Amino acid sequence: MHNPANQRIPVLVVSGFLGSGKTTLVRHLLREAQDSGARVAVISNEFGALGIDQALLGEGGEAFVELEGGCVCCQLSDELRDTLQMLRQRVQPDRVIVETSGVALPSDTQLQFWREPVSAWVDDDVAVVVVNAEQLGEGRDLHGTFEDQVSSADLLLLNKIDLAPTADLNRLDALLHEMAPDTPVLHTCHGEVEPALLFPPDPDGMRRKRRNAGKSPAPHHHEVFETCEVAVADGVDPEELLARLRDLGMLRAKGFVHTSRGLQLLQGVGRRLELLEPPGQPPERLVGRVVVIRRAG
Repeated sequence: MHNPANQRIPVLVVSGFLGSGKTTLVRHLLREAQDSGARVAVISNEFGALGIDQALLGEGGEAFVELEGGCVCCQLSDELRDTLQMLRQRVQPDRVIVETSGVALPSDTQLQFWREPVSAWVDDDVAVVVVNAEQLGEGRDLHGTFEDQVSSADLLLLNKIDLAPTADLNRLDALLHEMAPDTPVLHTCHGEVEPALLFPPDPDGMRRKRRNAGKSPAPHHHEVFETCEVAVADGVDPEELLARLRDLGMLRAKGFVHTSRGLQLLQGVGRRLELLEPPGQPPERLVGRVVVIRRAG
């Protein structure tokens, strides 16, 4: 059943550093929604311009919108507000998911929900920040953007726990509690979490008080990241491709490539580079193009 026009709608912000597993979490939530019959609208904000996330999530018709060319917490804030309003009117979803880029600040993204006309229909809004357990365990890229994201989360998902030693998990929890002392932490693998857990209890009404404050976004500056697109010829040797990408000093790499083993999805986070079976057939325009994100300078 579609959401009645006068009913408020919860909004979930899925944030987290580059390669933490945000898109995997959103795919899981969409599968759960399909099984339960819930109607979910998704806004995805990829840092880069290839539309790879849309290919991974599925076209989604009118209930899926991808915002490119900036960040929803600042440059694209008006576009985010307008897109939310459009989805409310055209799709009438039961809930909305906003997947930010890996460099966005979730708290500033949430401020856009408290602007008219969106504030008239948005119900509870929660920022879930996905954390890569392997990255945290290695102490890699934990300052600046990462710390800002963690400290502004309503809920933390320590994801990819299969890549970290079980004996290390208590230490990783302690690191997150140092950055965000009062924020709940859930352990996940492949973003698999019960959707009901993503709106944790708020007995003191802090999220509602935050919304009602209605403050304007404070000026802020991101760390400086840059993207480049790497063209990959069909039939490339997988090991040669991975060596080529490692030389670029990447933080994140993502794309579809035709290697000597066939069509594969390339996923790279830090030093970890993998060639995987793609979840489906991507648009031909995306094949042979890999987006690489790295720090500028």
